[in-house]
Amino acid sequence: MIDYRILPVTPAEYETIRQIAHNTWPDTFGDILSGAQIDYMLGMMYSLEAIEAQVAKGHVFHLLLERQSGNQQPSPNLQYPKAKTVRFKPVGYVSHQLDYLPGTTKIHKLYALPSVQGRGYGKAMTHKIETIARAAGQQTLRLDVNYENKAVGFYEYLGFEKVGRFDTDIGHGYLMEDWIMEKAL
Repeated sequence: MIDYRILPVTPAEYETIRQIAHNTWPDTFGDILSGAQIDYMLGMMYSLEAIEAQVAKGHVFHLLLERQSGNQQPSPNLQYPKAKTVRFKPVGYVSHQLDYLPGTTKIHKLYALPSVQGRGYGKAMTHKIETIARAAGQQTLRLDVNYENKAVGFYEYLGFEKVGRFDTDIGHGYLMEDWIMEKAL
């Protein structure tokens, strides 16, 4: 079993979120978006200023940290010779917003590095947001996903249903072409 943690992000980790996005998006969207559009969207959504603006609007980011099993070292502290240092590496993130619509929590972003995909982290991050939403009395979980993204099937597996489709003009001649998906809580 892989050991992980999902922890709230502080401003000190915004750069980590940006780096994970830049390392994830080409693999995630390379088959469905042009490289120019990926670069444009990364700049638009993941500059430090853009992340700060999203947080100011109510987005809450969480980092997924994976335990690094090979990085346990004996403590140099002679007083506690059997102590171990456990290191966790950021490998994904999720952001959500409570009451995006009344009673509805929206998952705005959910990404894991390509090297850790398939380990259940997407499900774990979604479950984390479900738990937060239920505790806040929300009735629905919502997200938007590119209509050609292979993650559509993943979200259906988690119980989300397509409830609509829309296109958003994001400038420079680019569109975000998404399914709206929802899950009752």
